[in-house]
Amino acid sequence: MDNQPIKILDCALIAIATGEKAQNLRELRDQLKNVHPGCLYYHFWGGLLLPHFDDPEFQNDFAVWASRNLHEPKIAEQLSVIDPKAYKDIEDLRKEVIEIIEDRLSEAEHVPWAKNGQEFHFIRSQTVIFDTGVCYNDPVELLEIIPTMSLGSIFFHFIDSRRRTPDKRNDFSVWLAGFGDTYKELIDELDKIDPYFTTLHELRQEINTAFHHYFKGGV
Repeated sequence: MDNQPIKILDCALIAIATGEKAQNLRELRDQLKNVHPGCLYYHFWGGLLLPHFDDPEFQNDFAVWASRNLHEPKIAEQLSVIDPKAYKDIEDLRKEVIEIIEDRLSEAEHVPWAKNGQEFHFIRSQTVIFDTGVCYNDPVELLEIIPTMSLGSIFFHFIDSRRRTPDKRNDFSVWLAGFGDTYKELIDELDKIDPYFTTLHELRQEINTAFHHYFKGGV
């Protein structure tokens, strides 16, 4: 089956301050109801490409803030286990975060507050895409490319792609599917990779391992 070559693109996330902030858990909930969807995307996914918190225990900014600034370990843990890719879209993700916060507010004797200067600042992301000028026709060519692929390319083709593809898949699997059933086993391995609870370095290695297992038997 003929298939179009895959064009390798790179990307960067531009962080845009919204001016919106929250000093307590109630304000966080209220702001979440109306903030731009790009804020949710940034505060869940942006940390992978723009690591701005040195806290491997928590994967998203809401959980980090709840732990560090509100000193609320329970809700921090609840927020930290949210997997954004498990939701149909950003609006469903928004509803889940709000529900968790509302549940905590309903049982709390007082509203958790952060000290002055430790407010949660909502940041919106904008993706800037770069054309690397390279493309590949044969999947085996990616064996040599993936280990040196930029983290921006990994983010774009394996994470951001889920906003662009109808079935929320990574670009590699979508491209390989164009060859019919030829690379079904490789596609299955790529689809098993969890792109969220990891780092981009680890994600690149997992993708590389999947290609090597398929083409070189794990060599």
